[in-house]
Amino acid sequence: MLITGAALPALSPAYDQAAAATARVSTTADGLAQSYTAKDEIRAEIAPRGNFSATTPEEIKETRSRAAAAAVAAGMPLGSAIEIPVAGRIVMPMADGSYSFSDGFGASRPGRSHLGQDFAAGVGTPINAAMRGCVSRSTESYQGYGVTIQIESIVDGQAVSTVYSHMKYGTRAVEVGDCVEEGQYIGDVGSTGYVFGSCLHFEVHINMVAVDPLPWLQKNVS
Repeated sequence: MLITGAALPALSPAYDQAAAATARVSTTADGLAQSYTAKDEIRAEIAPRGNFSATTPEEIKETRSRAAAAAVAAGMPLGSAIEIPVAGRIVMPMADGSYSFSDGFGASRPGRSHLGQDFAAGVGTPINAAMRGCVSRSTESYQGYGVTIQIESIVDGQAVSTVYSHMKYGTRAVEVGDCVEEGQYIGDVGSTGYVFGSCLHFEVHINMVAVDPLPWLQKNVS
């Protein structure tokens, strides 16, 4: 029997977006918007310095992760450090039969509304990336969201951010700067943060605006 969960986050995670290396990108932090223009010289500035030369896949990944972490730590959009990939196929963030829907988008919250869709499931149920993208947030604690991962993608020419929250401690399988494919395992369902029961709290932001994830998934999942 699946455990019914109801998530209570009141704030949306900081939102970092980029459409392409030369596109205009924006982020939202604590409800305040900031705009940046991602240029090649910004990439060069935050790239690791010295005579280090990345040649193996492991070295390339490390270099990319260091550049991404530096950009995010400096309050810059992820796309100023690495190329945000175009997502092709989109999948549900959890396997069929492993969850049930609980609180939806717009559900009442103290002083504001629920910004995502909850997937009620037992602790330890696997969570997968809904689409190809790169990780802009990976933390064991983010405000009321608890253990949270945020992934940036480009879908139909739009900047799309997906948020995965209330995950189980110690199960995050990706870090900032990692790039993932659709269906890739990223962690387990938990009950961290402000939540009753256990669930995945899943959000979709398009060009900085939170949208109802359920109809968006129903339209785009293939």
